[in-house]
Amino acid sequence: MKRGSSVLPWLLGLLFLGLVAAWFLLTYKKVERSVELPPIGEASFNPLYALKLSLRGAGQQVLSRQRLQLDAVPLGAHDTVVMLGDPRSLGQTDLEGLERFVRGGGHLVVGLPEFSESGQGTGAEPLSGFLPIQPVVTRSSCLLRTTAGQREQSLFCGAPSFTLEDDADVAAGLQHPQGHYLFARFRLGEGSVDLLSDMGLLTNDQLADAGNPEFARQLLTPNWGSGRFHLVYSVDLPPLWRWLLEHGWRALLPAFLCLLLWLWMRAQRFGPLLPAPQPPRRSLLEHLEASGEHLLRYGQLAALHRALLTAVQARLRRRDPLAAALEGEPQASLIAKRTGLPASDVRSLLDTRPPRDAHDFRQRIARLIDLRKRL
Repeated sequence: MKRGSSVLPWLLGLLFLGLVAAWFLLTYKKVERSVELPPIGEASFNPLYALKLSLRGAGQQVLSRQRLQLDAVPLGAHDTVVMLGDPRSLGQTDLEGLERFVRGGGHLVVGLPEFSESGQGTGAEPLSGFLPIQPVVTRSSCLLRTTAGQREQSLFCGAPSFTLEDDADVAAGLQHPQGHYLFARFRLGEGSVDLLSDMGLLTNDQLADAGNPEFARQLLTPNWGSGRFHLVYSVDLPPLWRWLLEHGWRALLPAFLCLLLWLWMRAQRFGPLLPAPQPPRRSLLEHLEASGEHLLRYGQLAALHRALLTAVQARLRRRDPLAAALEGEPQASLIAKRTGLPASDVRSLLDTRPPRDAHDFRQRIARLIDLRKRL
């Protein structure tokens, strides 16, 4: 009976596990899912990295850098420069160098800065010096684009649109229904300039969208295969405190906890956990009291009684040498006459036998102290 009752729970447990395994195998379905990983390496900070790889895959020579650096990296007569940064960050020397580069046969692809209500009148001012455009820009609505077999796409939503001068000679352009331009190609000398309202079509996030590779190929056509492509981008890094909060908390949090623990260990307490140690003293009486308490705690009653009796006998020898030299009844009679105590009490006090218990010890010690005082 006991054996069957002990086996039954195991059988029920195995049956339950078998049912769970069968349910899992019958209902489990393997599904593949693609997870897009965040960019790493150069792709994490270079927004033109996908364009760079595409050009190299097409057999073109590509140089990618964060700044224009006309002095360090000279531009060839048939090179192409793709400027992704804000043109307002270019100095007058760089603008003049780009103009000479374009008039000598180069090709420049540049975009307008993002539209801002506060800077509405100065959006295209840096480029209006050598391009036939007006410095005032306006916000444009979305432009719909439909490709073969694809749904409609919205382009240049909220991007700044520009207006041409009356004498502008446009080789190619993309005009919004409202009359403003979103893209225009100008001929300057032996070269050309492509001005875009939004350069986002060439970045990593949008280059693979339908129609954007073809549009990028048309932008880069003028000097295709004739020179190098210079992809110039500006790194827009967040503030250090923001980057640390977003990515460095895994290391900062344990370090902060360790710092708090170290400060807690080193900080001064508000109150002592233990009483302050007593300063060393050399009082003989305290040492004697401590020694007596130690002997009393460990039950050495006979030693304490013998020590006090020896002290009483020593005083008796000093005060009454005759009584101290006697023994028995004559000694008890002389001491009784001197102290006024009964002779029977004196005989019991001078008894050298150890005390029977703690009560007897206290009684005899008290009476010996009284006798010592009377001598």
